[in-house]
Amino acid sequence: MITSIEERQLVAPVKAPTAAASLTTPAHAVAALPNEFLSFRLGGEEYGIDILRVQEIRSYEAPTRIANAPHFIKGVVNLRGVLVPIVDLRLKLACDTAKYTDFTVVIVLNVRGLVIGAVVDSVSDVLALGAESIKPAPQMNESVDAGHIIGMGCIKSGDVERMLLLTDIEALMSSAEMGLMGAAMH
Repeated sequence: MITSIEERQLVAPVKAPTAAASLTTPAHAVAALPNEFLSFRLGGEEYGIDILRVQEIRSYEAPTRIANAPHFIKGVVNLRGVLVPIVDLRLKLACDTAKYTDFTVVIVLNVRGLVIGAVVDSVSDVLALGAESIKPAPQMNESVDAGHIIGMGCIKSGDVERMLLLTDIEALMSSAEMGLMGAAMH
């Protein structure tokens, strides 16, 4: 199963706040956030990332393991001649379980010119969120690494409200412990 998202990349990318910004997103900055997010599940939580960072969505295939890589970097796959590192976001973000099922997919991302695969439990849909649907990220103390959370999306469908953790995928993939971005940034 390969689903291309290339037609959405005709729009100029919107730069999301970086991890260097405070852990909360001021209300005036919420308007500067992307307005289309790909939603996906990690455990019992639903996350959203800027759709403009998504290159494609692929079914999960076991990657080739890399010796001495962190436990959340599962290895690499060959994607049309490009070796793509595969990061299991469930392990990176310490989800309770990381079972590989028929719903497990890899979101292929383009982050700072580097192609990276992110393993998630499932992909839900593409959501357009207006500024009124995005709330600032909650304040966290220093012991909680929430620098990649840029806000909370509130989606109301009838009487049911869903919360979507809006994630700065660039900040998450650029963290020093990932060790993936050094070559792409030089």
